[in-house]
Amino acid sequence: MSDDTIFALSSGRLPAAIAVVRISGANARVGLETFGVKLPEPRRAARAKLIDPDSRETVDDALALWFQGPKSETGEDMVELHLHGGRAILARVFAVLGALRGFRPAEAGEFTKRAVLNGKMDLSHAEGLGDLVVAETEAQRRQAMHQYQGALSKQVEAWRELLVEAMALIEANLDFADEADVPENLLSPAARIASEMLSEIEAALSDARRGERLREGFFVAIAGAPNAGKSTLLNALAQRDVAIVSDIPGTTRDAIEVALDLSGVPVVLIDTAGIRETSDPVEQEGVRRAMARAEAADLVLLLEPMGGASICLPTQPHQTLWRIQTKSDLIDSDSKQSLNRKETLAISAKTGAGIDELLQRLAKEAERFAGEPALVTRERQRIALREAVERIASALLLAKPGQEELFAEELRLAARSLGRITGRVDVEDVLDKIFSSFCIGK
Repeated sequence: MSDDTIFALSSGRLPAAIAVVRISGANARVGLETFGVKLPEPRRAARAKLIDPDSRETVDDALALWFQGPKSETGEDMVELHLHGGRAILARVFAVLGALRGFRPAEAGEFTKRAVLNGKMDLSHAEGLGDLVVAETEAQRRQAMHQYQGALSKQVEAWRELLVEAMALIEANLDFADEADVPENLLSPAARIASEMLSEIEAALSDARRGERLREGFFVAIAGAPNAGKSTLLNALAQRDVAIVSDIPGTTRDAIEVALDLSGVPVVLIDTAGIRETSDPVEQEGVRRAMARAEAADLVLLLEPMGGASICLPTQPHQTLWRIQTKSDLIDSDSKQSLNRKETLAISAKTGAGIDELLQRLAKEAERFAGEPALVTRERQRIALREAVERIASALLLAKPGQEELFAEELRLAARSLGRITGRVDVEDVLDKIFSSFCIGK
């Protein structure tokens, strides 16, 4: 970890009512004293008149807070300046701080990175914090807070302790087999612990895709033949013109995405190219991409105009397909009711018929998808858990007399995989990747 003292704007874009500047590092107090401000009592706000050390003019009338390490967010000495949020004020404060020996602007996520390295939080806490900062919907906020408050950390630590318990049984079996108070066979209870934990981790992994997707959004692909009304439906659901609508088949060549917030769940609508046989190489590529986006989506809305031919679109195990009859303004009301009773919704983007019902159904499906906050929310976590599962499964195959040492070694490697989630091991290898997505000042 760098010995530099870092500083950054930790509040929103300027100009603003208030600008919060953070300073963290061994010389944080120097940053405050350079402006002629006495160090306030720890963790108490004090009025601070900032004096430019060069011109001796007042830069700002501010508030200053002092947090002495390790009792600070980063674990280091830390200062917060609450300034008036003018660009010129901040520019002058940064110029003074930047001229101090050993001071430099913070990199993205560097304050949180230092908190992790100083043991103030673990990696999964930090990932939850990063998700919390960028959360745009209620479901994303709930999941991020769940992670930030330590749901995954606590569960991983519980699993790791069980592994340690199982390994301790094996070690006792190996080292103290001749002792009278040690049972003859401790392999069976150790294997039972490992087997139960394997089931728990696999259950968490089965929900991992939902947790990862909730961070990105519930993806809904609008698919169908050319002129089925896909772009028109996208515009109707988005309530604005985001896609070109034309009677000419093949107008949409590439996917168009629109983000919505439905019942607190992030939903991404994808308008895809019309699916058909074509000799146009550009349109062929559009069709290929449309099929790929449909395969990756969580929900596919397959649009079929009234009286048009049905399209056979293969679905994936993780997704749902709804058939939507478009251009319902061309048929009578009895036919519409019949279609809706058969779970094939009839809509007309032209008249608006069925659009509200479709939105309601989408919202319910998104709510079902969101559910309770998932335990696993990132690919990194999923990979580590998958490695742990493989190691535990391998250990169980070795749960035989005479192979206790190999059994214990596989459990040790499983514990190491779990340790990667919270940063107990290999923390330096993943820090830069995790914190590169953080904002500067966090």
